[in-house]
Amino acid sequence: MKYSYFPGCSLERNALAYHISAMAIAEPLGLEFIEVEDWNCCGATEYVSVNLLASYALVARNLAQAAKETRTRQLVAPCSACYLNLKKCDIYMQESPSLEEKINIALAAGGLSYKSGTLKVRHLLDVIVNDVGYEAIAQKVTNPLKGLRVAPYYGCMIVRPKLGKNGSFDNPEYPTSLDKLLKVLGATVIDFPLKTHCCGGHMTQISESTGFELIRRLVKGASDYKADLIVTLCPMCQLNLDAFQGAMNAHFNTEYHMPVLYFTQMIGLAFGMDPVSLGIGTELVDARPALSKIGVEVPQPEVVVKRPPKEALPMPSMPEEK
Repeated sequence: MKYSYFPGCSLERNALAYHISAMAIAEPLGLEFIEVEDWNCCGATEYVSVNLLASYALVARNLAQAAKETRTRQLVAPCSACYLNLKKCDIYMQESPSLEEKINIALAAGGLSYKSGTLKVRHLLDVIVNDVGYEAIAQKVTNPLKGLRVAPYYGCMIVRPKLGKNGSFDNPEYPTSLDKLLKVLGATVIDFPLKTHCCGGHMTQISESTGFELIRRLVKGASDYKADLIVTLCPMCQLNLDAFQGAMNAHFNTEYHMPVLYFTQMIGLAFGMDPVSLGIGTELVDARPALSKIGVEVPQPEVVVKRPPKEALPMPSMPEEK
C-alpha cells in the first residue's frame, strides 16, 4: 500500500513526535509513504481569508507536486489542517472550472499544472482504519492498553460534511473511527461528547481569554469522565491542549494535568514499541504517570540547552560619533 505523503510544517517541528510515530508504525502495518518532493506550507487556515486565489494556488502547488509521483494517486496528510486545505482545494477546483483555470495560470509560472480529481486526498486515520483495517491491527497488538482510560479527540476539521461527493470518511456529527481503533488497541474509551469541538486554533494569539476557555472545556470534559489522557490526530489540537494547558490553568486557577498524545503513538505502544522511539516524553504535560498504569516506563527526558560560543554572538552596533 503506497501513498504520497504530505508531512506539513508542524510535523517537522512541534509535532515531530507525530511524524516519528507515524513512520514507526508504517512498516508493521504494511504502509509505504513517499514524501512529496519540494512541498510547501499549506497556508494553514487564515490565508484563505486574505487572498483566496493566492492561497489556493499555494495549496495546489502541493497537489501538482504530488501528482508527479506515478506510483500512487493517493495523497495522505497526518495534519488535519493540511488535509482539509488539500482536499478542499481539490474539491473547489473540480466545482469551479474558472478557479481551476486561474490556479493553473499561477502554477504555470513555476512550470506546474494540476488537473482536479487526479489525486485522492486522505487523512492518515482514514488510511489506517479503512485500508489496513481494525482486524489486521488487532492481530499486531502485543501490549494491549488495558486499564488506560482515553478520550478520543478528533477536532473540528477532518469530519466536516463537505469533503467530497460521499462526504467525510466518518460521521461528521459524531465520528467513531478513532474510538473503535483505541478499543482494538485495548484501551478503555470514555464517552467524550466534545470530541469534535474546536480547540481554538490560533485564538490563543488573538484572544487569550477565548482561546483558554475553548481549551478548558475540552480538558475539563476529559477530566470529568476520568480520562487518563486525550488522544488526538491533529498537531494544532495537540499543541493547544498540551502547550497552553499550563497557561490555561493559571488563567482559571485550575490544576488540570491531562496529557495529550497522538493516536499513532498509542498504536506503537500497543505494538510493543519503545516509547522513546515514538516521541513519547517530548510532550509538555508529562504522560508518564498515565502510561505507568499500563506498565509503560518512559525515561526522564534530558533537556539540553545549546548556546552559541561567545565569538559567534553578534556584537551590538555603536552609533557613529558626530
